[in-house]
Amino acid sequence: MKILIIGGAGFIGTNAAEFYAKQGNKVVIYDNLSRKGTQANLKYLQTKYPEKIYFVQGDITEVNTLHKLESLMEDSNLILHLAAQVAVTTSITDPREDFRINAFGTFNVLESLRKTKEKTGNNPTLIYSSTNKVYGSMEDLGVVDNGDEYAYENLPTGITEDRLLDFHSPYGCSKGCADQYVRDYNRIFKLKTVVLRQSCIYGKRQFGVEDQGWVAWFTIANNLNKPITIYGDGKQVRDVLWVEDLIKAYDMAHQNIETTAGQCYNVGGGPNNTMSLLYLIDHIETENNNKFDKRWDTWRPGDQKICVMDVSKAKRDFGWEPTISPKEGVSRLNTWVRENIEEITPFFN
Repeated sequence: MKILIIGGAGFIGTNAAEFYAKQGNKVVIYDNLSRKGTQANLKYLQTKYPEKIYFVQGDITEVNTLHKLESLMEDSNLILHLAAQVAVTTSITDPREDFRINAFGTFNVLESLRKTKEKTGNNPTLIYSSTNKVYGSMEDLGVVDNGDEYAYENLPTGITEDRLLDFHSPYGCSKGCADQYVRDYNRIFKLKTVVLRQSCIYGKRQFGVEDQGWVAWFTIANNLNKPITIYGDGKQVRDVLWVEDLIKAYDMAHQNIETTAGQCYNVGGGPNNTMSLLYLIDHIETENNNKFDKRWDTWRPGDQKICVMDVSKAKRDFGWEPTISPKEGVSRLNTWVRENIEEITPFFN
């Protein structure tokens, strides 16, 4: 197959590119290389898979260059749309840029695909990486304090896809707008689009920072003896998903496109793979025998006490479920950080 990964030099894109290259597929990465770590990730891929990885520099927000993207779509079998502005805090600082990348950029991708289909007849699968933030702050849900972490009062399996959308923060609005456009282009233009509403994804080649990628950021910070800030009380709980499990969800959704086209799916760790900030901190400190330099601050806007996704629809429709526990995943990530500390260090000095 030919796999086109938009935003393919990012953390998730790099893992997806490696997955498909290992299978012998041709992988084309379309990226503007604006995010920290993307050039290092691209170098890693091109060095390891020189005959399978191809790179085209481009920007989904620049309309006058979209002909490059359209030409790449003409013979693609699968398109992963991963390009995004990814931080809630950044969206609050610069909501216009957040909208330009997430909403307008995704619209451009969809229009490019629609035009390509009309011109060539090719109709590849397009999988869009959405977010659990489309469900909003979910303040109506009962939450209990279990001492060192929060839990839902009456929601043992987590949030289902039937929950009303409630975009909260500019980031939630821009991603939610894109989420619905991707879904509707299946209904109106018969594109084979799938929306995956992702929870907290973590794994190798993630150059996480305080604003986004908290599991990787805490792991890197401990290994580099960097101070961390805990916003709120640290009892916040998320369902976390090892990145290789996510890539399997992409692949399985594509393999079952007759069922998944036009659908939205929660893709996270689910109720069996949850983790609080305090748990992560304790786990890393124990594994590295190194205490964090911790600082505390007030809650950030839109930060939920708990967010756990019900992932049973994905299992029912295309047989996917998480396989890597938070304990195993964090240990894998910690090992990767230690083994690649020389590559990682310059990004955090």
